[in-house]
Amino acid sequence: MTCVVAPNKETGNTVAPVASRTCRLLNFIFLVTQTCASILKGSHCTLFIKGWERRHNDTFQCSSTPVTLITISPHWLWKIGGFAMISTPLRIAMILVFTLSAPLVYAASSDSFSNAALTARLVSVEDGVAPNAKTLSLGLDLKLGKGWKAYWRSPGEVGLPPEIDWSGSENLASAELLWPAPTRFTAFGIENFGYSKHVLLPIQAVLIDSGTSANLTAHVSLLTCSDICVPNDFTLNLTIPSGQGIDTKAAALITEFAQKVPQTPETSDIAVTSASLIEKALIVTARTTSDFRSPDVFPEMGPYFTFGLPDIRLNASGTEMWARLPLLAGEDVIPEITITITDGVRAVTDSPAWSITPAPAPYEVAKQSTSFWQVLSIIGFAFLGGVILNVMPCVLPVLSIKLASVLKHENRPAHIVRGGFLMSALGVLVFMWVLVTIVLMLQAAGLSVGWGLQFQSPVFLSLMFMVLFVFAANLFGFFEISLPSSIQTRLATSGSRDGYAGDFATGAFAAILATPCSAPFLGTAIAFALTGSSFDVLIIFTSLGLGLALPYLLFAARPSWVTHLPKPGRWMVAVKWVLGALLATTAIWLLWVLIGVAGIRVAGVVSVLTLVFLLCSILPALGLRLRALALTAVAVLALITPFVMVQKGAERSLSQNWTEFNQSDIPRLVSQGKTVFVDVTADWCLSCKVNKGLVLDREPVATLLRSENVVAMQADWTRPNSDIATYLETQNRFGIPFNIVYGPSAPNGILLSEILSISAVVDALATARQRK
Repeated sequence: MTCVVAPNKETGNTVAPVASRTCRLLNFIFLVTQTCASILKGSHCTLFIKGWERRHNDTFQCSSTPVTLITISPHWLWKIGGFAMISTPLRIAMILVFTLSAPLVYAASSDSFSNAALTARLVSVEDGVAPNAKTLSLGLDLKLGKGWKAYWRSPGEVGLPPEIDWSGSENLASAELLWPAPTRFTAFGIENFGYSKHVLLPIQAVLIDSGTSANLTAHVSLLTCSDICVPNDFTLNLTIPSGQGIDTKAAALITEFAQKVPQTPETSDIAVTSASLIEKALIVTARTTSDFRSPDVFPEMGPYFTFGLPDIRLNASGTEMWARLPLLAGEDVIPEITITITDGVRAVTDSPAWSITPAPAPYEVAKQSTSFWQVLSIIGFAFLGGVILNVMPCVLPVLSIKLASVLKHENRPAHIVRGGFLMSALGVLVFMWVLVTIVLMLQAAGLSVGWGLQFQSPVFLSLMFMVLFVFAANLFGFFEISLPSSIQTRLATSGSRDGYAGDFATGAFAAILATPCSAPFLGTAIAFALTGSSFDVLIIFTSLGLGLALPYLLFAARPSWVTHLPKPGRWMVAVKWVLGALLATTAIWLLWVLIGVAGIRVAGVVSVLTLVFLLCSILPALGLRLRALALTAVAVLALITPFVMVQKGAERSLSQNWTEFNQSDIPRLVSQGKTVFVDVTADWCLSCKVNKGLVLDREPVATLLRSENVVAMQADWTRPNSDIATYLETQNRFGIPFNIVYGPSAPNGILLSEILSISAVVDALATARQRK
C-alpha cells in the first residue's frame, strides 16, 4: 500500500501547500495514521510529497513524479528489532518516535540579515538534494520595514534593482532570478517601480552534479528607500545536503510569489496589441478577454529611457486599454521594448514590435473647467507681470527712447502725442497676438513652447544684434534716419503724424525685448496660458500686453503730462549718448549670447557684416537704389550665416560651487540627507543674471550653497536642451528663471519666485534640510 501526503488543492493544477499550524497538524496526523495502518497490516508504506516544478510561465505546479521522503518496511523493522514480537501499543509508540524524527520537520533556510530597513534570508523548498535531482527551488525572502521600498528589475526613473552574485558557491551551475509583478510608488516626486512590506524573489537553481549536496553563497546588493535610501550589501549562506525532504511552508511561500511573476502572452488572457513611440510619449494598447479593473503599465527600454505617470483609458466595455506615458529621458537610438501590464492579481510581460502609427485614444479627456474668479486672478497676474516688465533692464532702453522722442516734439498738439502713444501700445498688443498665433501653431504641431525661447535661435539673435547696433549708431550721431527708410529706421523717429508707423514699431520692439525677462506673477500666468485652451492663451497674453503697454496708455490718456517733463535743451544730446550706450550694451550682450548659442565664428561673421551694413548706410557716394540693394544683401548674408556656419557653442564651464544639472541625481542626493538647490538659467535671461548678482553670489546665500550638505545644481538653457525643457514642463513651468530647493523634508521641492530674495532662499534651504 502507498500512502500519499500532499498539500491541499485550490484551483486547477496549481497546488497551494497548507501553511496554517492547524492544517499542518491535521496532515501530520493523517500521515501517522496511514503509516501505522500500513505497517500494522504488514505492507510497505512509502511516504512522499508531490514535488514542485517550474512551468513555462514561471509559476509552479504539482510534479507528476513524487519525491520520496521515507520508505518503511515491516520486514526491515523485523530484522533490526524483532518488530513482530513487539506488542501493538509499543509498535505505535515506536512509529510515532520514528515519524517525528523524519526530515520534514525543519526548513532549509539561511541565517537572516536584518536592519531597520529589511530582514532578508535565503529559503529552499528542498531540505535535501534528492537522488538524480538537477534543480533546486529557492527564494530570496525580503521583509521590508514600514515605509521602506525595494526596487524591481527596472526601477523606474531612479533606483537600483537587487543583484545576487553567486561566486563562491559549490555545485551550482546557474541561478535564474524571477521577478514578481511590481507596484508603482512615488519617491522624491519621481515615479518608481518595486515592492513594499514583503516580497520573495523566486530563484530557479541548476546544479552541476545531480543528486549532490550544494553549498550556496549569495552576495546580495539591495537598495532600500524611504525618506532616505540605504544600500545594503550582505552575504547569505545555505547548505543543502544530499538527502530527501520538502518544506511545505517554504514551498507555499515560494509558490505564492511565483504566481505573481507575469505570464507570457501565450498563457495570459491579457495581450499587448501595440506600442508606438511618438515625440515625448509612449502609446501602449492592450486587450483582455475579461474586464480590466485597475491596470498599470511598466515599460522597459534600458537605463537611458524613463517615463512618467501613465494616462490610462479603457473602452466602454473595459476589455481594451489605451495608455500614454510621457517620455522624460531617452536617446536617439530606439531599442526594443518590453512591456509589463498588471491588473490586480493578473500580469503579463510581452515584447511587441514597434507600431508606426499610434493607436487613437478611446475617448478624449475634457479639460477641467476653471472658475471665473480663478481666470480673473490669472488675468490680474498677467497684467501685473506686464507692468513690472517695464522696469526690467531689457525694456528700459526702448521705453526711454520713446520718452526722449516725445521731449523732442513737446510743442506738438495733444491729439498727435496721444495718437503716437496709442500706436506704441497697439504695437505691443499686436506683437502679443502674433506670439499667440505662433504658440497655438506650435502646440498644434506637438512642439513645446516657452517664454523667451526665441533667444535660443541664432537667426533671431543675429537680427536683433544688427537692429540694436544700427539704433545705437544712429543715437551716437553716425547717421540720421529719415522717414522713407525701413521699419528699423522708424523705430527711432516716431513723433509726427507721419511717424505713426515708427510709434507702432517702437511698441512692438519693446515687447520683443521683454521676452528674455521674467517678473513676479509672470511665470504663473504663462504656465496657466500654455496649459490651457486657445482662449486662455489669447486672454492671458493680451492682459500681459496691456500691462506692458500701460506707460504708453497713461501718456495717451494724459498728453499734458509731457509738459511736466524737463524742457528740451543741450542735455538732450547727453541723453542720446546715454541711450546709445544702453543700446550698444544690449547689442554686445546679444552678441555674447550668440557666441554661446552658435559659436564664436558665427558671431564674428555677423559682427563684420553688421559693420558693413553700417558703412553702407553712412557712405554718401552710394545712390538710393544701390544703397538699398547693398543693405538688403548684407542683411540676408548675416541671417543665413548661422545656417551655413554650423558650430556648437563651447562647453560651458561651471564654477567650482556648482554641479551640472542631472534630474536623476536629485533623489539619490536627497536620500543621502543632502539639500539640492536647482537653478535653471541662460545667458539670454537677464532676470537670471539679476538673481545671480544680487542673491546667489552674495552672502549668506553663497556660503550656504558651498556648505557640505548642500548641492548647487545649475541647468544652462542658453542652447536648446530637451532634458531641461521636459524638467520644466513637469514642474508646470515654461520660462526662466526657475529655482527650486529639494531636501529631506521637501522631496517634491520648494518652488521659489522668479525674482529671488536672500531671505526667501535662506528660508527655503533651512526648511528643506530639516528631517521629517
